[in-house]
Amino acid sequence: MAEEAKSRGNAAFSAGDYATAVEHFTDAIALSPTNHVLYSNRSAAHASLHHYADALKDAKKTVELKPDWSKGYSRLGAAHLGLHQIQDAISAYKKGLEIDPNNEGLKSGLADAQAAASQSRAAPPPSPFGNIFSGPEMWAKLTADPSTRMYLQQPDFVKMMQEIQKNPNNLNLYLKDQRVMQAIGVLLNVKFGGPNPGDDMEIPEETSTPQSSASERKEDKKMEEEKVAEPEPMEVTGEEKEAKEAKERKAQAAKEKELGNAAYKKKEFEKAIEHYTKATELDDEDISYLTNRAAVYLETGKYDECIKDCDKAVERGRELRSDFKMIARALTRKGTALVKMAKCSRDYEPAIETFQKALTEHRNPDTLKKLNEAEKAKKDLEQQEYFDPKLAEEEREKGNESFKQQKYPEAVKHYSESLRRNPKDPKTYSNRAACYTKLGALPEGLKDAEMCIELDPTFSKGYTRKGAVQFFMKEYDKALETYQEGLKHDPRNQELLDGVRRCVEQLNKASRGDLSPEELKERQAKAMQDPEIQNILSDPVMRQVLVDFQENPKAAQEHTKNPMVMSKIQKLVQAGIVQMR
Repeated sequence: MAEEAKSRGNAAFSAGDYATAVEHFTDAIALSPTNHVLYSNRSAAHASLHHYADALKDAKKTVELKPDWSKGYSRLGAAHLGLHQIQDAISAYKKGLEIDPNNEGLKSGLADAQAAASQSRAAPPPSPFGNIFSGPEMWAKLTADPSTRMYLQQPDFVKMMQEIQKNPNNLNLYLKDQRVMQAIGVLLNVKFGGPNPGDDMEIPEETSTPQSSASERKEDKKMEEEKVAEPEPMEVTGEEKEAKEAKERKAQAAKEKELGNAAYKKKEFEKAIEHYTKATELDDEDISYLTNRAAVYLETGKYDECIKDCDKAVERGRELRSDFKMIARALTRKGTALVKMAKCSRDYEPAIETFQKALTEHRNPDTLKKLNEAEKAKKDLEQQEYFDPKLAEEEREKGNESFKQQKYPEAVKHYSESLRRNPKDPKTYSNRAACYTKLGALPEGLKDAEMCIELDPTFSKGYTRKGAVQFFMKEYDKALETYQEGLKHDPRNQELLDGVRRCVEQLNKASRGDLSPEELKERQAKAMQDPEIQNILSDPVMRQVLVDFQENPKAAQEHTKNPMVMSKIQKLVQAGIVQMR
């Protein structure tokens, strides 16, 4: 029950329904309060909901229950980090790495915590001017105001404002410059006293008169044109130029990716590879170009190239601290390629390990399905590789020898090895059932006998083994049914006939009331655990029938004419619940 609730919680978590996941994990914890994995999972769900206090409580319980489990410290560190308890987070991650030094999740978490600690130490004091220097709004205001527009044509002023924009604390270096003070006034919408910013600028006086010569008028026109000329563009720094070029490269890489996606959908795989390759060359900070190219390689059967791209994507993704989902996708693609390359059961091991790593990065239902399929394929191949009827026969003979010598545990060992070599041999299941019966392991013996009958319904030994187990379990009515079923396939089988006789004797003994009080009590207790007996006793009609048998002989006589009612009465008699006198 706890495992079912856990599975429902995992499914909800994978679907992003974290509140529902918390509910299911809580149900699972109620059923299994000492399971550390359940507290760990609920901690992750709380953290996803940003309920870090609850996440911390569950993480502490996880570590308390399983102090040597590294993931518990990962949950603890994440909860502390969410609560801004940075030093506690660092301590938790370090403790986890002492247990598992190669755990990538703990390494990544420790790096995040240390980065947060550095940022908190290095955070500059807030500027008294707020954010008036941030963003393009500053340049827009300075351009719009006539008193500061002309300053933007002066490189030294532009450089000073750029330095202030990068670090507002640099303002103290330039307060003596009247132009800077004027700019601050414009940005704060405050007028500072002082000379007009245009007072120290040379503006030619108008010298033309109505009698001025043509050459003078021409010169005046030239001066007017100079007045309205566009301002020179601001000087661009090397960093800004590099940023602009990087932005253009990223945009071009994104276009190449779109072209690659279109080619992939059209099954033009070579073109898709070309476009994805160009994208990776233009922008090495987006690992989706690598994972997409890996998908093409996977589709075209170039599994080695696919694995190389996936490994590179994972390595680069960790350097860039990419989204865990992207890293998980790369690992899943690698695992899929490894499955495609697998030729024997051992080849599935690296694929299974890769899928498990992917699930630690991001629990995706598709990845989980691929993991289950790989594990099943590995198990099936192992059985095929281990299958050897000749060796199975040899082990069965060894088991028979041990059985004759009454070395029943040793016989079970040989029969089990024989079944691993050939799991479809009904004789071996029959023999092992006999061993289990001798050892008193009746449930195991019953299971083997039923498997024997399932593999070969005509094999009479299977029925004798099953009937014997049921007889020893004092389920005489069931044993009788088993023996009678076996006689349908082998009517003259003496073992089956003897089994029927023994069962009838026991059932008649109960009908006559010849059971001792202890035997009767034991049989009744056992019968009350039988679902069929429980259904008969809970049936209102049968309860009335039993009352009639005690109090109303005439009605009871009518009931005896009903075969279904009498069949149920017979079962109650055989079980010792009802006695006929």
